Amino acid sequence: MAGSGAATGAGSASGSGVGPGSGPVSGRGSGPDVGSARDARIGVAEAWVPQASRLAAYVRPDELHQAFNFPYLLAGWDAARLREVIDETLAACGTVGAPATWVLSNHDVVRPVTRFGGGHDGLARARAALLLELALPGSAHVYQGEELGLPEVEDLPAKLREDPVFLRSGGARPGRDGCRVPIPWAGAAPPFAFSTHESTWLPQPAAWTDLTVEAQLRESTSTLALYREALRIRREHPALGPAPQTHHLNWHEDGAPPGVLAFERDPGFVCAVNVTSRPVRLMAYGALILSSGPVDLVNGDRVALPPDTAAWWSSGG
Repeated sequence: MAGSGAATGAGSASGSGVGPGSGPVSGRGSGPDVGSARDARIGVAEAWVPQASRLAAYVRPDELHQAFNFPYLLAGWDAARLREVIDETLAACGTVGAPATWVLSNHDVVRPVTRFGGGHDGLARARAALLLELALPGSAHVYQGEELGLPEVEDLPAKLREDPVFLRSGGARPGRDGCRVPIPWAGAAPPFAFSTHESTWLPQPAAWTDLTVEAQLRESTSTLALYREALRIRREHPALGPAPQTHHLNWHEDGAPPGVLAFERDPGFVCAVNVTSRPVRLMAYGALILSSGPVDLVNGDRVALPPDTAAWWSSGG
């Protein structure tokens, strides 16, 4: 995952299991030479810290190699806060020579589609957030089901909930089961090919018929198609996949209206995200190579970027 790799929530890398309030964990002299040229494994800290600057206490080239960026996950759909966390993260990781990490969800938090407002708006924001995340320098962690645009399952029957958070609070807190429902693979009804049994330990909504992998592979505009294409471009574009580790972004301060995040990565890549609820007009930064939703060309050098939409351009430079 180091550099521009991506990992699934199944977790091919080890986690430290560090919880809130815990101190940094040092890996020096504590076992195999994890992450060295002789060992392909890396260590990832699941460290809940309040500021991105605290992440630097957990990562070093010869200790834990990455740490989940929960401040970024919790930044919400707010341009100023996202910019603040991005800058803090890059600065903090740069001081210790560790790759920055970006994460939108995991098995402990409400899924992005629901967290960003639910319905059409929530899905649009989650898709835009994906392009922002994958455009940033460093590593991206993708949690299972995120690539399908799954919403949180909020109506699980109390008798089927298993999370200790729900059980110990006497049902006062819903817990985390809603983001842990098995993903739908194929078919028109639960269990959607996830299991050979008639039901799964947490029930899947019947409404997920159109969200299965099978269904989304048939749609060129599906969330799964967006993830696959974004990851392909991320691997192949010279500013992203093969780019050396960097902790710097060239922000477009001029020409980006309030509520719009726009930055450039060399050579020849620009990402712009409209975090507002209204369309904005921007200069066309080059050839449009991907967007999370439709983008209209106003004239030769201007585009209309809809609300809650992100776009990638390549200038070919």
